[in-house]
Amino acid sequence: MSRLSYFFKRLVKMDWKAMWKTTAQLKERSGKSRLWLLCDMLKCAVKYNAGYVDYKIAQMYNLNDAQRRSVITRGISNSIVRRMNDKAYWHFFDDKTQFNELFKEWIPRKWLLINDATTVEAVADMMTLPCLIGKPLEGSSGVGILKFMPEDWAEGPAAFLQLLKDKEIGILEEIVVQHPEMARMCPTSVNTCRIATLLGDKQEGIVYGFLRIGNGKVMDNVDCGGMAARIDLESGTLLTVGADKAGNTYTKHPITGTDIIGFTIPYWEEAKAMCMEAARKVPQMRFVAWDVAITADGPTFIEGNSFPSHAVPQFAAHYPDGIGILPEFRKFIDC
Repeated sequence: MSRLSYFFKRLVKMDWKAMWKTTAQLKERSGKSRLWLLCDMLKCAVKYNAGYVDYKIAQMYNLNDAQRRSVITRGISNSIVRRMNDKAYWHFFDDKTQFNELFKEWIPRKWLLINDATTVEAVADMMTLPCLIGKPLEGSSGVGILKFMPEDWAEGPAAFLQLLKDKEIGILEEIVVQHPEMARMCPTSVNTCRIATLLGDKQEGIVYGFLRIGNGKVMDNVDCGGMAARIDLESGTLLTVGADKAGNTYTKHPITGTDIIGFTIPYWEEAKAMCMEAARKVPQMRFVAWDVAITADGPTFIEGNSFPSHAVPQFAAHYPDGIGILPEFRKFIDC
């Protein structure tokens, strides 16, 4: 799809009310007029396939043309995914039960498919665990994920099974207990590493890593109020401040006071090796973003993403020199 056709396609689907609200926010942050911002957004949309959310999170109003060319925008990200990932194989990642089965050697926790064939006995077996996580079979951004405690199944397995169906839960899983060091950062959520593998034409490897950090909620996802910090791929140490989707930045976690910059992730080498080994199981999926939890026994998968979000890897706070993440991709592929 050409840049111009992509632009017009997005134009038709534009949420104009949200865009207008975004320009009001950016007017306050940048000191620039709404008219200037709208004109500049239009320029970036045509020239760089950037939507207004791209423009906001990368703070493109502060960037020159050379810096803007280094930003991964939605249009560029979509193009990479279409080129690298065969859609016939997306189901291994989009269906959480298929993912758990295919990558079970790295997923030791108990889980159960919830559908009309699920038995009361199977649910009762899951109820022996102290805490459970329920998820829709498909979905992203933490939508529909719920935590269940013993009080939720106090009326017995049949009532709990009906509750799960009413909540449209597709898979019930044993909760992951994270490494004490990861809990020191934020104990309310499992803080996961987003590690993107790329089986490129030039080379194969990990193109980026970010730690997603919760901020008081059950989920660490940035769409649920969490934040992210960039990981040094060699050492597993956080290089940047934590940043959230609203543009807030943190040098220390606002709840625990843990320093973000310099925090080192346990079992980092093992996490990288796990992702690369898993990436080669489905070579038709050449660009996958893996969500990895770190436990006391090592890394484990939460899920893999067939259509990786480009938002977290392009928060402006992660690139203080204004040079975005596209140069990292260009080490692996032409884009």
